[in-house]
Amino acid sequence: MVNYICITCGTQFADTSSAPERCPICEDDRQYVGHDGQQWTTLPELRKEHHNRIEQQEENLYGIGTEPSFAIGQRALLIQSKQGNVLWDCISLIDEQTVDKVNELGGVDAIALSHPHFYASAVEWANAFDAEIYLHEADRQWMMRPDPRLQFWKGNVLELKGLTLINIGGHFEGGTVCHWASGAHGAGGLLTGDLIQVVPAKHWVSFMYSYANLIPLSASKVRHIANSLEPYSFDRLYGAWWDAVITVEAKTSVKCSAERYIRAIEDAA
Repeated sequence: MVNYICITCGTQFADTSSAPERCPICEDDRQYVGHDGQQWTTLPELRKEHHNRIEQQEENLYGIGTEPSFAIGQRALLIQSKQGNVLWDCISLIDEQTVDKVNELGGVDAIALSHPHFYASAVEWANAFDAEIYLHEADRQWMMRPDPRLQFWKGNVLELKGLTLINIGGHFEGGTVCHWASGAHGAGGLLTGDLIQVVPAKHWVSFMYSYANLIPLSASKVRHIANSLEPYSFDRLYGAWWDAVITVEAKTSVKCSAERYIRAIEDAA
């Protein structure tokens, strides 16, 4: 029995004797099946030609990403705290070198996930560090590898080891961001995956139902995202990739970007 991994989205599936026929995450309107059809790999195969890069982003925050890039190419973030280390989002590759390095940084006590495209090999990571996985109940159907370590939370907010998980919806109904109050030297950080997407003009962000297929969100959903974040202070924002970072005045960037987006969508209507 093998836990196959989708090459396009990087999701690891429950163990089966042969590769699954389909990847529901990639068949969804927010993702895609490649022109060559559904393709699979496994962790042993992935380890042959890939490795993980671990790099400090700021005090008590480390990025973990796979090189060469695999699937969607996101990097995870390890937040260190006295209450316990939390891995924000996940990647597909985990190997002995990664486990050793992360253990040197204090290990992983919990894994928090923004949305299904970044579930990756979360169960594999949880098993390696004896951690529990937290994802929103609204996205339960998208977890392709069931496991007792999965904790499905409900409602708008979950306090987790000094962090605040906020269900903002948008890209997915259970879409969640992570508020790190002590980040950015106490000015506050927001970890968003790509629910809030840092764009090339780095003082701006955007919001989409599907990035791959360029399907926008409605104005009401973007307004809900902005309103959900209003109570929280954050000067810095970390998106899903190494260079997707707004280093200063990130809350203003999100507010102004939401207003700009809503104007564009409402004008189009």
